[in-house]
Amino acid sequence: MHGTVIARTPLALLLGLIKLMRPKQWVKNGFVLAPLIFSGEFLDADAVSQALQAMLLFCVASSATYVINDMHDIDRDRRHPKKSTSRPLAAGVVSVPAALALLAVLYVVLAWGWFAAPRVVMVIAAYLVLNLAYTFVLKHQPVVDIFTIAIGFVLRVYAGAMALGVPVSSWMAITTLCLALYLAAVKRRQELSQSGTEGRKVLEKYSVALVDRYAEMSATGALLFYSMFVMSARPALVITVPLVLFGLFRYWFVVEALEGGESPTDALLADWQLLLTVVLWVAACGWALWPVGA
Repeated sequence: MHGTVIARTPLALLLGLIKLMRPKQWVKNGFVLAPLIFSGEFLDADAVSQALQAMLLFCVASSATYVINDMHDIDRDRRHPKKSTSRPLAAGVVSVPAALALLAVLYVVLAWGWFAAPRVVMVIAAYLVLNLAYTFVLKHQPVVDIFTIAIGFVLRVYAGAMALGVPVSSWMAITTLCLALYLAAVKRRQELSQSGTEGRKVLEKYSVALVDRYAEMSATGALLFYSMFVMSARPALVITVPLVLFGLFRYWFVVEALEGGESPTDALLADWQLLLTVVLWVAACGWALWPVGA
């Protein structure tokens, strides 16, 4: 199948390059905006602009890591029943030279970002190094792989804070870590239950029961630390705690009953109740933190 030469029209190549960047996964970079919300600076046009710029740069960086990952895993993906047709490189829609050219363009954009937001790009540089280590080494190490994914989310929050020049609360950092560990553990659970050990070599070291315990511990930690954070630093946000609790419950329902969760992004975008919960959480945060007299 993959020995066949696939005709690449300019449009097919363009669409393949866009798919290679995985724009759907940019939803994860919404974590960059967390400091904007919790700092109460969301009414400041300059702060909003800086935060959005940081998120855009993180979208570019995350796409670069996806390109590198897909180039590294191209042979394994070609043997995978789903990835052999869904991944542009494995399917032959995009050639390796074209992927390298795209990667170069993404790095040029990040280089420009250094002049626009140097502190943000410093955090992004740490994210890129972390993901290089993940692609080539860490994703084969049980437990370490999950923590590596989670640390990437914490770095997103730090990038948002650097963009605004505000400190990151220790509570916010540990809450983000726990929430990301929950999502990563659920992702591994669904990969294991739906694809077995064929999808990733590291899955041979896991069991569904084990990652279930990881997910339960992480969800408990996320709820506990978030509650402590809002009660100690932002008491007005206590109204958002039930929404967070419902979101955790609903996500687990999507995983258990609807067999979602292998891709947290897909699970979020496909379930209207999860989407509504996120929208209500953002609205509640805005209402609670809205400056008096603004």
